[in-house]
Amino acid sequence: MKKSTSTNRILPVTSTKSGTTQLVADHVYGYTNQIVNAYFIQTSADLNEWVLVDAGMPASGVKLLHVAEQLFGRDHHLKAILLTHGHFDHVGGIVSILERFPVPVYAHSLEIPFLTGEKDYPEPDSSVEGGALAKVSSVYPVEAIDISEHLHPLPEGGAIPFLPEWEWMHTPGHSPGHVSYYRKHDKLLLAGDAFVTVKQDSLYRVLTQVKSVEGPPVYLTTDWEAAAKSVKKLAALYPQIAATGHGQRMAGEALTNGLIELADQFQERAVPSHGRYVDE
Repeated sequence: MKKSTSTNRILPVTSTKSGTTQLVADHVYGYTNQIVNAYFIQTSADLNEWVLVDAGMPASGVKLLHVAEQLFGRDHHLKAILLTHGHFDHVGGIVSILERFPVPVYAHSLEIPFLTGEKDYPEPDSSVEGGALAKVSSVYPVEAIDISEHLHPLPEGGAIPFLPEWEWMHTPGHSPGHVSYYRKHDKLLLAGDAFVTVKQDSLYRVLTQVKSVEGPPVYLTTDWEAAAKSVKKLAALYPQIAATGHGQRMAGEALTNGLIELADQFQERAVPSHGRYVDE
């Protein structure tokens, strides 16, 4: 496995929720690692088996496994890792986790080049309209990792290994192979960065974790037309609970109304007035 700046460059950014764990819904837990969230899905109520969705900030693998031990016991058994996408803050701990638990990793086929060392992500756009975290985004690593020996494309048709109640859907825009995960019976959505529940370019809002339904992080979103379509697709689900890559759990009318408003006003609410990927 190839370690890179995306898995070992420690970044001095955080929030008031960093280090906290919360129950998102039945058998689903969220952990805030600095400014990003990872999710732990228990595969059965009476088992210590679980699936990880995304793998946190660089050098976070030990922290994530410690959380798993707290949630599922010292003899917990990781079955698989699901990725919404492969940006540094969603794969940062994955190499060290795989060294201990060599489990399959699933991602969309369009994301695979960034996870096999074949292709780096586009550079962050620090010129984009936005707050302080957008302006310093040039320091965020975009180097590809190589976990090819563990990597598998998500199955066609939306099925997810080990999670029969769940389905995945392609929600590109923030990255080419971005996906979201959905559990129909309680309308629970793990949306990654297709949309987020904090204004991610604002240092103050990230630090304090003020809740709001927002578009994908502006400094790494490269296809705004696709991002708009993805938000409309997710809004049409009328999710009752959403847990996103950044920000805190949202539920009920605040979520559904906020997501519908974002979909209807995406150009005005989410798309920056200027920026490299906006202009392109």
